[in-house]
Amino acid sequence: MIEIDGSQKGGSGTILRLAVALSAIIGQPLHIYNIRQNRPQPGLKPQHLEAVLTAAKLCDAELEGARVDSRELWFKPKEVKGGKIEAEIGTAGSIPMLLMTVLPICAYAEGTVNLHVSKGGTDVSHSPTINYMRFVLLPTLQHIGLKADLTVHKYGYYPKGNGEVTITVEPCRSLKPLRLENFGSIKALKGVSVCTFLAERKVAERQAKAANDYLSERGFKADIQIVNDKSNPLQKGSSLVLWAETDTNAILGADAIGELRKASETVGKEAAEKFFAEISAKPTVDVHLADLLVPYVALAKGKSTYLTRALSEHLHTNIWVAERILDAKFNLEKSDGLYKIEKIGQV
Repeated sequence: MIEIDGSQKGGSGTILRLAVALSAIIGQPLHIYNIRQNRPQPGLKPQHLEAVLTAAKLCDAELEGARVDSRELWFKPKEVKGGKIEAEIGTAGSIPMLLMTVLPICAYAEGTVNLHVSKGGTDVSHSPTINYMRFVLLPTLQHIGLKADLTVHKYGYYPKGNGEVTITVEPCRSLKPLRLENFGSIKALKGVSVCTFLAERKVAERQAKAANDYLSERGFKADIQIVNDKSNPLQKGSSLVLWAETDTNAILGADAIGELRKASETVGKEAAEKFFAEISAKPTVDVHLADLLVPYVALAKGKSTYLTRALSEHLHTNIWVAERILDAKFNLEKSDGLYKIEKIGQV
């Protein structure tokens, strides 16, 4: 049985999500304790619990300790199946975080997975936005053989949530290594600016303009799609994602979300500042993508390499979990102002 202490590293839900995913993939039972020990409210919150329950549906796992506020969990997986799966968070808890838990598992399913997630947050704080997942993470994963289509039915924001998405994943069962060693030249700068029931205040347009005002002062301009959304009458909100595509197949992104009493111009500038920090450093993945890729390159056969401008707590945590469960070996080194992340094989 895999034994994982959830208080290690940042003591966050990151350990839980990745440990459950890897347990399901390799078919070994997991015992995780001290779940989210270092957070103000430790234990499983509704979004973490629903991620565990969804993972369990995918592999018909037996569960013990799967309840809100539980700090200990036993997860005993069987074969990873395909088919239609339903998940319902019930709060503004992050839908992208749930997807991050189950997406690696779907790669190893017996057949196509069609996952419908409802009543959650698509664009909430401390999480990638749903459009970051659509336009940055999923296209990058295509390069290693994982094909997934993500449809947003309803955008969901804090505090009411009520977002809804469907993701369809084609299993590949054998991931290819990722070799992103050169930034190359920028082919395109793109973006999507979304507002829900805020069209009369031109929120999406103002976010996009503020972002491009900031970028144009630095010699860049993004083609930003404006989306005046009416999918969720229960909760107004907004978000903006920007991304760059280079001629070496690198995709780098950054996002920001609207909040009560946060000006649309502030959202636009915030996303643009983070985005400019990425493209001016010329890595091959952005800071957030660097940690999201860890489970996939850990599972892939052979050596993977990519460059990032900074090392996050989530990156260190994901590497710690992957090395502990899979015996994968990672090497981190700084070179020419960037950090090279190499998965160099099994120990």
